[in-house]
Amino acid sequence: MEFAPKWIAWEITRRCNLRCVHCRSSSEMEIKGHPDFSTEEAYRIIDDISGYAKPVIVLSGGEPLIRNDVFEIARYGNKKGMRMCLATNGTLVTDEICEKIKDSGIKIVSLSLDGSEEKVHDDFRNQKGAFSGTINAARLFKKHGIEFIINSSFTKRNQEEIPRIYKLAKELGATAWYMFMIVPTGRGEDIMNELISKEDYEKILEWHYQMEKGEKDMLVRPTCAPHYYRIVLQQSKKEGAKFEKRTLKFSTGGAKGCIAGQLICLIDVDGNVLPCSYFPNPAGNIRERSFKDIWENSELFKELRDFKKYKGKCGSCEYIKVCGGCRARAYSMHGDYLAEEPFCGYMPVKLKKKVVEKT
Repeated sequence: MEFAPKWIAWEITRRCNLRCVHCRSSSEMEIKGHPDFSTEEAYRIIDDISGYAKPVIVLSGGEPLIRNDVFEIARYGNKKGMRMCLATNGTLVTDEICEKIKDSGIKIVSLSLDGSEEKVHDDFRNQKGAFSGTINAARLFKKHGIEFIINSSFTKRNQEEIPRIYKLAKELGATAWYMFMIVPTGRGEDIMNELISKEDYEKILEWHYQMEKGEKDMLVRPTCAPHYYRIVLQQSKKEGAKFEKRTLKFSTGGAKGCIAGQLICLIDVDGNVLPCSYFPNPAGNIRERSFKDIWENSELFKELRDFKKYKGKCGSCEYIKVCGGCRARAYSMHGDYLAEEPFCGYMPVKLKKKVVEKT
């Protein structure tokens, strides 16, 4: 199958002990109208998915460690042949939690780190002590032999921190560092004016390319930055060398830009199946239809997989199959998920020729 589900983020709770400025689900400690589902329903969802595919499942939130049964859910998923992972902000991690992570069979944990120092990270997370919690979690994971990824999200308020956070992630012993370029959904809509400029975006991705070439110890990957893969092809061609992409066994693998609804999706706490964590439109609800039916037959997913339907520069671009433009960002900025990527400054060859012909 060309478009097989490889990785699913699963929002097992919308409750969270932090109130981060960019949160896609606007999580906080008390969420009205979006209650946690039962352990039994979690098992049913795992049964449904595992009968069709064996993707990586990331137990996410909110803050998943708030749920008392998170490790039972992880254990059940492992028994069904899933590769179960956990995404946490790190503030609730203790020695006891680490022992439970290992006992449940969770393969890898992702941690959030948005600043190289307390002042920056705590501002981003809207909680004093959040930075020390993340650093302590990383220390405990190393102590207990638990592999962990560090996810870092960036806007104008912390973009200067990028190289310093990369260095800190490496010092902490992370298996991988993922540089997230903010998609303004949920609470992120309130910081539209903080989105990194198109010009800086390109420079940051070029910096990442040069950094990644020399990085041998830690997997590094830009996330929600699909035109990075256009930059990789352009730069490696210019340098006359093939650029080898490394992959993590708990990731989607391969080198491609936007894979929303193509290789990945999100299941939210209400059972909605969405193309990715930042795409607010559901393809269907797992309480009403099987995961297989949604994945294979949803009109939304079919449209996202049909590159001929993409509009604007994306629709004319020679890099469409390796980039695709961020569909969630196109939707949040243009109100049309098939529109062109709003933060890409590249002009496709086809459009350049048209401009020349007109002049």
